[in-house]
Amino acid sequence: MRMLGVDDRLAALGFLLIGCGAELPPNPATVLSMAPPTEHLDTLAREPMVVEDPNGALFVTGYGASTPRLWGSTDGGTTWERVEIGTEADGAVGNSDVDLAVGSDGTVYLITMSFDRQASEGTGIAVAVGRDGGSEWTWTSLSEDRFDDRPWVAAAPDGTVHAIWNDGQGVSYAASTDGGRSWQERPRIHPSGGSSHLAVGPSGEVAVRIAPGSASGHQVDEDTDFIAVSTDGGQSWRLSVAPGTRDATAYELPVDLDQGIPRWVEPVAWDAGGSLYYLWSEGSILWLGRSVDHGNTWSTWQIAEDPSLMYFPYLAADREGELAATWYSGRDADLRVNVALITLDDGVDPIPRVTIAEPFQFDSFWPDRNGRLTRVTAGEYIPVIFLRDGRLATVSTIQDPEQEEWGFTWRPILRSP
Repeated sequence: MRMLGVDDRLAALGFLLIGCGAELPPNPATVLSMAPPTEHLDTLAREPMVVEDPNGALFVTGYGASTPRLWGSTDGGTTWERVEIGTEADGAVGNSDVDLAVGSDGTVYLITMSFDRQASEGTGIAVAVGRDGGSEWTWTSLSEDRFDDRPWVAAAPDGTVHAIWNDGQGVSYAASTDGGRSWQERPRIHPSGGSSHLAVGPSGEVAVRIAPGSASGHQVDEDTDFIAVSTDGGQSWRLSVAPGTRDATAYELPVDLDQGIPRWVEPVAWDAGGSLYYLWSEGSILWLGRSVDHGNTWSTWQIAEDPSLMYFPYLAADREGELAATWYSGRDADLRVNVALITLDDGVDPIPRVTIAEPFQFDSFWPDRNGRLTRVTAGEYIPVIFLRDGRLATVSTIQDPEQEEWGFTWRPILRSP
């Protein structure tokens, strides 16, 4: 079956795509510089996630242990301590993909995936709710279906909490309207595709990136390539074709950089003004899409270009027209992480200004096919966060079997002036 090109599909659905391939102006008013990082050694924290609560407390999670792990910091990331989130008897299960969210009241939400490594398939999704600064935790099982995969959780301003995942039969969805005390599984957002990312906007808008790959790479639905948006708290959804061009085979696992652009997480984000953004790679070019009408139409810009492959992007939004992005480039010894601040001026069709920090490397290694220890990503994104004090920050995995060191690195990023 011939896959429709994105322009064909947009025309067929009556959507508008505005392209801009011109070189973007730099942002001369901003410089990004890396502050001294903090390494925290404990257990493995692959594909980490980070949030900050309203009081400035930080929480980091990542997977690699047989049960979920969470760390907290109350001094801006200078020191970290493990947070006790319960035992297996309490329902604290999960050894794979994780995500974090925090409500406006400070409630912390941790969602986890359980994975059978011998069968190479997911077995369940669970969510934990932490109250009183993360001192009290309760767990709820959301699903125990075969092929459960890639959960995400996000909290809306009205207190509604949204959770998504997939199982090869579409994107599953559950919500809580009582601060995580109870959860209601609602109709699937879409009957095919995978739960690539989730974001909630300033008025409770919800966006879900539905990508072709699902069920830990066991299922690829070539014609499923959407962004779904709900403006009524998840009661109904409207689909738009995701801007850009992608090869559906790139969602198959295991990841192989020799076979093209690896994809799995393709992030969406809402800024404080209610604009929706989408970040994706087309190899040597990184693209940003922006919709001011809930995904009905999109403007797109090239925001970075690199002769080496760019992949596994991540995106966060803050004030109106202010974004932070990360992505990987290169491989093996040349593997590095890029961090950018993106600002868009007011206007119907603003031009993004992009400031990219000096790329960095982190200590994540694993044996390659020949048994040689080489630098690896240890996940499919590097999270970036806007901190309340004005800084940015990322968290990366420490994975060094030769030195027997496991944990994560907290890396603040200063903005000047």
